[in-house]
Amino acid sequence: MEFSRRAHAITPFYAMEFGRRAAELEATGVHVVKLNIGEPDFGAPPEFLREIARISDGRPMPYTGALGNSDLRAAIADFSRERFAAPIAAERVIVTTGASAALLLACAALINPGDEVLVADPSYPCNRRFAESFGAQVRLLPTGPDTRFQLDAAAVDAAWTDRTTGVMTASPANPTGTSLPYDDLRALSSTVAERGGWRIIDEIYLGLKDGERTSIAHDDPGAIVVNSFSKYFGMTGWRLGWMVVPEPMIPVAEKLAQNYYICPPTPAQVAALTCFSAESLAVAEARRSLLRERRQLVLDGLAQIPALSVPVLPDGAFYVYLDVSGSGLTASEFCDRALDEARVALTPGKDFGDRDAERFVRLAYATGEDELRAGIERLGEFLA
Repeated sequence: MEFSRRAHAITPFYAMEFGRRAAELEATGVHVVKLNIGEPDFGAPPEFLREIARISDGRPMPYTGALGNSDLRAAIADFSRERFAAPIAAERVIVTTGASAALLLACAALINPGDEVLVADPSYPCNRRFAESFGAQVRLLPTGPDTRFQLDAAAVDAAWTDRTTGVMTASPANPTGTSLPYDDLRALSSTVAERGGWRIIDEIYLGLKDGERTSIAHDDPGAIVVNSFSKYFGMTGWRLGWMVVPEPMIPVAEKLAQNYYICPPTPAQVAALTCFSAESLAVAEARRSLLRERRQLVLDGLAQIPALSVPVLPDGAFYVYLDVSGSGLTASEFCDRALDEARVALTPGKDFGDRDAERFVRLAYATGEDELRAGIERLGEFLA
């Protein structure tokens, strides 16, 4: 069997690779502190789980429309207005099989082979893989602590060429946990619009952000804004996301969704209506506060390890982008040895781009406080 050039060219997702290695160690009876995967340990809100149990009684669960359950689309629009200061029409909300399917649909709708797409370095690797799958030439723009590891309007304006058609960015971002100030994000979006380009703005972690949480959909009706139930609501395995699209894109996205996956999972859509109840929102906000406490625990612990530093403090998501150069190891060596010797799973920077990839490691603090304390203690002992 001969596989495609695309299949040969794609690199592993190292966060998952270290997860696999950690699972193999645990199968031998070894306890591994897993700080490599961005998956909240909370699980779905209790009311959602009760609703799943209630509707799991043998009733039919037929396909919904390709754009999703109409009641759920309306509920997401209300949530966007009330929580993210972005009044949008329910018709512009497209429910998807996780945020990954939203990115898939957006890239399929917007990208032609040979188009140049601008993406931050570092950034979530799957975003650029989606773009490349549709023939894009992804251009990684180096970022650093001076811009909180974020693309800004000046960088995009300077990098734009005749071949550039669009930009993919995220705020707050994976792997750094940092966000772009809203005025700067609006300036970035405006710059792309003035160039006649499209912009996909990943807001998957916006619900977890510190302080004001305003969606770019508030000011830019031409942006494609992606979000998910996975992070703020803790529903990773239920595979449910959404995106807000410009009106002309609605029928295009519908055709693509019909052909790619028919519709998002019906039981998850039905039960997801409970996520917007007062009870579930209170649970989500309490978990958001708990994640901030976990972040402080991690930052305080890392500050006691001289070989490690955090050049930019995160303000959203549940990641710390950790500079390990003081250890004398590359990021890859650090992650390999941390797993093999300290039994701590992390993710090396090469998962997220090229810029300083062997200097940085992503630490995910989505797990419980006891595990976080154990992980930090083990890293300290390992480096000592």
